[in-house]
Amino acid sequence: MQEQYLFEYAVIRVVPRVEREEFINIGVIIYCPKQQFLKVRFMLDEVRISAFARGLDIDCIKDNISSFERICHGDKQAGPIAKLDMASRFRWLTATRSTVVQSSKVHPGLCLDADETLTKLFEQLVG
Repeated sequence: MQEQYLFEYAVIRVVPRVEREEFINIGVIIYCPKQQFLKVRFMLDEVRISAFARGLDIDCIKDNISSFERICHGDKQAGPIAKLDMASRFRWLTATRSTVVQSSKVHPGLCLDADETLTKLFEQLVG
C-alpha cells in the first residue's frame, strides 16, 4: 500500500462586494510538505465575473492572481513574502483578508500525489 501524505488546500475566490459575501471560485491552492509541493491553479472566466459583478476591474484581478502565483512559486522578484519558506508562503496566501481576491478556510486531506489532487480539486471546485 502506498503512503498517503497530509496536504492542505484552500479555494481562491473573487468577492466583488465583501459586505454581500457573494463569491465565484476561480482557483485552488494546495500545500503538501512531505512532497515539497506548493502550487496554485486558476481559471478566470471574465464573462461570468462581469455578469456577476458589472464594473469590476478585471485587470486588477489579473494582477492579484499574477502576484498570488509568483508568491506561491517563490519568485524572488515578487517581494519579501515570496522569499519565505513554503509553509509561510502558504499561510500568508491563505490568511483571512477583506479584498476582492481571497481564499476560503484551509481544509486538510490525504493524498498520494499532490499534483493529481490539485487537478481533482480544481475540477470539482472551479472547473
